[in-house]
Amino acid sequence: MQILQPQKGAQENFLASEADIVIYGGAAGGGKTFALLLEPLRHYHNGGFSCVIFRKNANQIFNPGGLWDASMEIYPFLGGKPFKTPKPYWLFPSGMKVSFAHLENSNDLLSWQGSQIALIAFDELTHFSQEQFFYMLSRNRSLCGVKPYVRATTNPDSNSWVADFIDWWIDPASGYAIPERSGKIRYLARRDNLLLWGNTRDEVAAKGIPQEEIKTVSFIAASLTDNQILLSKDPGYLANLKALPLVEREKLLMGNWKIRPAGGSYFNRQQVQFLTAVPTDICRLVRAWDFAATAEGKRDADCTASVLMGKRKNGHYIILDVINRRCVPSEVRNLVKNTAVTDKAARGAVIIRIPQDPGQAGVEQAQSYLKTLAGFSCVVERETGSKGTRAEPLAAQWQGGNVDLLTSSWNEEFLDQMEQFPEGKHDDMVDAAAGAFNQLEKQNTVFPKGSLTALGKQSYWKK
Repeated sequence: MQILQPQKGAQENFLASEADIVIYGGAAGGGKTFALLLEPLRHYHNGGFSCVIFRKNANQIFNPGGLWDASMEIYPFLGGKPFKTPKPYWLFPSGMKVSFAHLENSNDLLSWQGSQIALIAFDELTHFSQEQFFYMLSRNRSLCGVKPYVRATTNPDSNSWVADFIDWWIDPASGYAIPERSGKIRYLARRDNLLLWGNTRDEVAAKGIPQEEIKTVSFIAASLTDNQILLSKDPGYLANLKALPLVEREKLLMGNWKIRPAGGSYFNRQQVQFLTAVPTDICRLVRAWDFAATAEGKRDADCTASVLMGKRKNGHYIILDVINRRCVPSEVRNLVKNTAVTDKAARGAVIIRIPQDPGQAGVEQAQSYLKTLAGFSCVVERETGSKGTRAEPLAAQWQGGNVDLLTSSWNEEFLDQMEQFPEGKHDDMVDAAAGAFNQLEKQNTVFPKGSLTALGKQSYWKK
């Protein structure tokens, strides 16, 4: 017999809360997605009940181990039937429906005009804007006999509106959740974009708010220890969290809502090793570009940056070359093409990574560069997530002493910018370095046969 139930502790408290809005969050691995998927099942026999669980973008719904995969481990046991078109959803024997959808930008909100959704859920609430959250609250209504309500999960992000929203539940000194406040209910109304809080309903009503417009809100802190099933099945997950850079480790392992990256918290020059010669054990190479977003004529404009990075057989990463120049668009295109020619002659097989910005203009620019680089190995990667998120994988290896730098004239300028990230005025070289590292680790990266020496063209093959 398959038994579906929450684990004792925070997960159970989340599902038991009677608040209109409940946010379940903090450390990674607390079983948040599983709890979110269990929530609609309390209405299993209500054929008029509908629920929508949102992620920021559509890809996140189908990521390995994400919402869709997790739902496949739960909903079939209750007779749920999965459908992927026109949008992903589950239909249960009673007629109850659980849908998955995305809200990538404000324009996506328009498609929900006129909707009536009894339960609105957000997976990773900090990925959504405050505007998106409160607009969807206006769609939180019901004729199925269930009082409309909202549930959300999240990891800490000190820069998000969510950090301010749940501030009462968080210790201002440590950034950690206050244990005795976890699960406590507060009262909220919103007027002219201002949040009016109270510890009782009467406190908010005293501010001129009708009783029926006051929402109840609760925050329940999650930690990895709340998910003993995960710890038993994957004991190495704790080690993975401990291996994160300091800031991410505090957020994802400790549930710290106040910690912010400071200069040097991602990249410290004392953590890299300088090499005076190109190592002979390089097994693959990527040249990544970051194109200037600021007009060239503007004072202190952004630069076009590029980083050539290699993966070594000993597990280290070697940064062989860095370019950082202010150029007009026509000069950038020539710079990219000439650099590709030089790299191919000097290094052999080098993958060129071109970033694609959101929107049609980004698509057209990327396609234009693909034409310019005809005859070279080139990939286009859409930029997603914050700059800090994209830099974290490289920062983990950097802090672990696994990044080497080839001694050169660009070292000082490069290290200065890396150490100032994310507080520095410019981060072009950081973006390029992060792009090179992330591309090196992609499974479809092109590999040269044998090791790369300093010179010579070589054939290459796909892993």
